[in-house]
Amino acid sequence: MAIIDFFDRGWRANPGGTAYVMGETAYSFTEVRALSCQIANQLLAEGFAPETKGGVWSQNDPIAWTCTLGLWRAGLAWIPVGPAAPPEQNAAILDAFDCEVMFFQSGYAAAIEQVRPLLPRVRRWICIDQDLPGAPSLANWCGAADNSAPSLDLTMDGVAAVMPTGGTTGLPKGVMNTHRSIQTFVAHYLIAVTYGADDRPVNLAAAPMTHTAGLLSLPCTARGGTVVILAKPDPATMFEAIERHRVTELFLPPTVIYRLLETPGVETTDFSSLRYLMYGAAPMSLDKLKKAIEVLGPVMTGGYGQTEAPASISYLRPDEHFVDGALASDQRLSSVGRPNPLIAVEILNAAGQVLGKGETGEICVRGDLVMKGYYKQPEKTAEAIVDGWLHTGDVGHIDVEGYLHITDRIKDMIISGGFNVYPNEVEQVIWSHPAVQDCAVIGVPHPDWGETVKAVVELNPGQSVTADELIALCKAQLGSVKAPKSIDFIDALPRSPVGKVLKKDLREAYWQGADRKI
Repeated sequence: MAIIDFFDRGWRANPGGTAYVMGETAYSFTEVRALSCQIANQLLAEGFAPETKGGVWSQNDPIAWTCTLGLWRAGLAWIPVGPAAPPEQNAAILDAFDCEVMFFQSGYAAAIEQVRPLLPRVRRWICIDQDLPGAPSLANWCGAADNSAPSLDLTMDGVAAVMPTGGTTGLPKGVMNTHRSIQTFVAHYLIAVTYGADDRPVNLAAAPMTHTAGLLSLPCTARGGTVVILAKPDPATMFEAIERHRVTELFLPPTVIYRLLETPGVETTDFSSLRYLMYGAAPMSLDKLKKAIEVLGPVMTGGYGQTEAPASISYLRPDEHFVDGALASDQRLSSVGRPNPLIAVEILNAAGQVLGKGETGEICVRGDLVMKGYYKQPEKTAEAIVDGWLHTGDVGHIDVEGYLHITDRIKDMIISGGFNVYPNEVEQVIWSHPAVQDCAVIGVPHPDWGETVKAVVELNPGQSVTADELIALCKAQLGSVKAPKSIDFIDALPRSPVGKVLKKDLREAYWQGADRKI
């Protein structure tokens, strides 16, 4: 199925039902479908060919997401634009990915004027919510277009999205996800997240829809369910939305879950409608995971994926957090679940050989979930996909029960005096302290050992702990080699739009002038 077919499946099942709601405004499947058809037909009338690149520069918004649906309906490839990123950074990505169409909210008009000269390939600008010079409003641009679906023969291996990687070194690469790879993600989700035949899921899109939350809305609308859209993941607003709309599923990165658990009112919020709260995009503190299960109920759903293998390499379903009615062991809870059924996942060594159960190596994936490649970077594609295997850059192992464990990112591993230290192991110990909101463990220069372990810690409001206390805690549980040699406290860790801590940004200050890539 092409991506747009999943929305149309929901429209056929529930044409008069609410597809999206934001605030007091609801949008039916029929209304959204008609507008997406008008957008698609106008794009086609202006000569935009299949796989032409189109961007949407907006906060979470139903009409902005409908523009993405319109791009897909016309066979174009969507470029997600991070609205919180600096305009120059977005412009560099859009230019590198050959963007030719740009939809944007008027709130970003100043940024658009700033970057227009940097985007010579863009030949159509559309302001979503009002007429601006050189950018007609969406209504005036496509309002006269036919609102029936255009007839297109979309190939499964056609590029449906060019999605920027995290950009930890230089300009982000453009991941070419196809209709096939995104279809595989949707299929994995529909297998793992089950509802009754007549149940309508209610998905809360609180995280950015330009990232995982957007893709996670697709299985919901495919079932004729409703997506409740929030501009940002504010805990109090989420509490109200969950109760009001009887939300059944949502995705949040761990850092937002931590903040949610510390928010006054969480204990009195009615979470009884929730069936799945998916966490992922970064490692999760085991202690905070257990607290989330206690506060929110048996709804936690672990997820592991990459932009290159979108959002569904493996899932740890809610029931897998338990064994015989009791909370599962830390060994199970620290996993990211069993690999999903439509792909192969193996642990490979440096020579490309498959390792056995419990052996540590690089997590590699093959199958229909894997990207087509990096846009205009065949050499990077060849480095990432070898003999059909996507090399994730994650170190891990598969245990005897078949559960996948991520030790850490290869590039984040610290080599101190010849010993390998995986930051996540140290972070789990620091996270266990009740005063700690979040932390990041990094390697910093050392004249004798090459690098040494440092922790950068963000505390819960009104709470305190000393560096010596945290170091002693780590020594007691991990030994002196893995324990941090120093700890810095920071008001707020640098994070990506999806809440992932940017360790590169942290390392940069400590490695200035050092002979090492950060």
